[in-house]
Amino acid sequence: MTPAAAERALRVEFSKADPKPKKSSSRMFSVRLSDEQWKELPRLAEGKPLGVYARAAMFGGDGHLKRRKQSKAVHDPEALAKALGLLGGSGISANLNQLAKAANVGVLPVTPETCAELNEACAHVREIRALLTKALGLRGRS
Repeated sequence: MTPAAAERALRVEFSKADPKPKKSSSRMFSVRLSDEQWKELPRLAEGKPLGVYARAAMFGGDGHLKRRKQSKAVHDPEALAKALGLLGGSGISANLNQLAKAANVGVLPVTPETCAELNEACAHVREIRALLTKALGLRGRS
């Protein structure tokens, strides 16, 4: 295959892999109003947002745009609740903060107990990360 043919083939493959973004299903519309009309508009809208009122006046109905149902950000509410409970009740943040301060001052003794506590804190952080990853439907690192 010639270099030019290879380049064309790659362009075709890249264009398939990166589709163009979808166009918005709604459009913006603006209109000029006199000062009197502008002052009258809130009274006519009767507390509704002005865009909702304008759509209802022009097209009938309630004036609200139909929105697509969005997917849930939380895929596993139980795992999220468990992770947040662990995070809030564990005291990890306070303990890690104390260890960081001691390390910065240079008074953190490196003993088997300190190492065990650090390993335990790391295990808690890994567990919380795994639960949050699961709850949010993300793929974790291997």
